[in-house]
Amino acid sequence: MAQPTVTAPHHAAPELHHEELGFWRRYVFSVDHKTIGIQYAVTGLLFLLFGFSLMMLMRWQLAYPGSALPLLGSLLGDKRMPGGVMLPEFYNELGAMHGTIMVFLGVVPLAVGGFGNFVLPLQIGAPDMAFPRINMASYWTYFVGGVVMLLSFFAPGGAAQSGWTSYAPLSVIATSGQTWWLFGMVFLITSSLLGSINFIVTTIQLRAPGLTWFRLPFFVWAQLVTSFLLLLAFPPLEGAAILQLMDRLAGTSFFMPSGLVVSGQIQAATGGGNPLLWQHLFWFLAHPEVYVLILPALGIVAEVVANNTRKPLFGYRSMVYSVAFLGFMSFVVWAHHMFMTGMGTTMATFFQATTMIISIPSVVVLTALILSLWGGSIRFTTPMLFALGFLPMFGIGGLTGLPLGLTATDIHLHDTYYVIGHFHYVVAPGTIFGLFAGVYYWFPKATGRAMNEALGRIHFWGSLVFMNVIFMPFFLMGLAGVSRRLYDGGATYAHAQPVLEWNVVSSIGAWSLALFQVPFIVNFFWSAFRGRRVEANPWEATTLEWAAPSPPPHGNFTHPPEAHRGPYEYSAPGAAKDYSPQWEPAGA
Repeated sequence: MAQPTVTAPHHAAPELHHEELGFWRRYVFSVDHKTIGIQYAVTGLLFLLFGFSLMMLMRWQLAYPGSALPLLGSLLGDKRMPGGVMLPEFYNELGAMHGTIMVFLGVVPLAVGGFGNFVLPLQIGAPDMAFPRINMASYWTYFVGGVVMLLSFFAPGGAAQSGWTSYAPLSVIATSGQTWWLFGMVFLITSSLLGSINFIVTTIQLRAPGLTWFRLPFFVWAQLVTSFLLLLAFPPLEGAAILQLMDRLAGTSFFMPSGLVVSGQIQAATGGGNPLLWQHLFWFLAHPEVYVLILPALGIVAEVVANNTRKPLFGYRSMVYSVAFLGFMSFVVWAHHMFMTGMGTTMATFFQATTMIISIPSVVVLTALILSLWGGSIRFTTPMLFALGFLPMFGIGGLTGLPLGLTATDIHLHDTYYVIGHFHYVVAPGTIFGLFAGVYYWFPKATGRAMNEALGRIHFWGSLVFMNVIFMPFFLMGLAGVSRRLYDGGATYAHAQPVLEWNVVSSIGAWSLALFQVPFIVNFFWSAFRGRRVEANPWEATTLEWAAPSPPPHGNFTHPPEAHRGPYEYSAPGAAKDYSPQWEPAGA
C-alpha cells in the first residue's frame, strides 16, 4: 500500500541521507552550529586559562615587588624579567593583555559564541543557524584575532602596554605591540558582528511551530538582546580602532592633540585631535559590553534555577521586559566612566541619573531569580551550586557599582582598586560562575555523558571561597585610595602603606583558585571520553533542546519539534509527573 506523502515545514530537520563529510569539514571547518559552539567554548576556555595565568604573574609582582620569581622568572628572559625581577613595561603588558584576553577572547566567545551557538538553535527547535557559512566565518575570524593577539607578545617592544582600554594618546605612541592589538580587535569585532546577525535572524525566522515569543526560554531572550548590543555597539569601536591605526601608521591625528610633548620632544604628527574622542567611542561599546558579559550568564542561571527548583520562574514576563529595557538603557550610560574628564555638571547629572535607572532592571531580574527559589524542591546539583553562587556574587558586583555611578563618590574611587573589585565581582564570580553552571548543565547534551559530581563540588566550593579571597580586599584598598595601575602594588605609594598586606592575601587567593581549577579541567576532559552515559533528558527538563538525542545528530532532531506550552511547566497541578516538556502535546 502506498505511503501517504508528508510535506515538512521550511524549518524541518534535513533528510538523514546527507553527504558524508571528511574530518576537516566535520570537525575543523564545520558549518554545524553544534561543532562551532564547541569550538568557541573550548577555545574560549583555553584563552580564559591563559589570561588567568597572566594575572597570576601580576599577583606575584604585586605581593612581592622587586623579588625574583622562582623558576619561571628566568625563562621569560632578561628583556622582561632581568634576574627574574619583573620590569614595569612587562607588568603593563600583562595588565593590558589580561583584560583584553579575559573579556574579548574568553568570556564573550564562551558566553555568546559557545553557549549561544550550541544551545540557542536547539532551544528554538531549529535544525541549524540561519547562515551556517557565516557562522563558520565568525569562529575563524575570532580565532585569527586571538592568534594575532598572542603573536603581539613577540613583537618588538612586547605586547600592548596601554591597558585593556588603550587610552590615547599613550596608545598612539606606544610600541608596535599596540598595532597588533588593534588589528586583533578588528578581527574580533568583525567576528562578533557576523555572529550577532546570525543569532538575530535565527531567533526570528527559525522558531519551531507553536514557539511564540513568550514561550521562548529566558536564555534565548538573553542571547537575542545580547546580539543586538553586539550589532549596535561594536561598530563604533571598530571605527575607533581603524582611526587609531591611522594615527599610528599613516600620520593622522584623530586622537593626538596639538603641541603634545613626549620626553621633551614635540610630536610632529599632531593636528588638533582629541584623546577624549577615543574614550567616547571605546566606552560606547564597553559599557554595553558589560551586559554582553552578564546577560548570557543570567540566561543560563535562569535555566538552571527553574530546572533545579522544579517550579516555573517567578515573574518570567517581567524578566523579559527587564532585559529588553536593560539593553536599550545600556546605550545611554557610557560616560559614567568619564566623570573625571570635566564634562560639566549638566552632562554628569544626566549620566548619573541614567546609571541609577539602569540598575532597576538588573535588580528585577536578580530578585525574580531569588524569589524563584522560594517554595522550590531544590536539587543541589553542581550546575545549581554555581547558579546559587552566582546570585550573591552578582549582587555584590552590582551594589558596589552604584557609588561609581555617582559623581561625588566616583571622584575618590575613580581608577582605584575599588573599580577593579566591582568589575571583577560582576565578571569573575558573577559571569564565570554562570558559565560554569552552563558547562555542567549542557555537557550531557553536547557529549552524551555526565560530568563527575564529586569533582564538580570540589571545583565549586574552592572557587567560591578563593574568588572572594582575591577580590574582597580590593574594596579595602580602593577605599584607602590605592591606584589601580601601580606595578609595585603600592610599595612606593603613600596611600597604600596601611593596606599593603592585602596584596599578599589576594595573591595567595589567586594561586589557590588556580589549584581548584584542576578538578574542573580533569573532569571536563575525562568525562568527555569516560563519563557516565546519559539519556536524552537526564535533568528532566522542559525546554526543546532536551527533545533532541544526546549528542544531537545532524539536523538536531529526529522529528521536527513543536511547542505546546511555555518553557518552564514544572510541578503543574494534576500532571502525572513534575515536569511537562514543551514538545509533549497536552494530555500526552
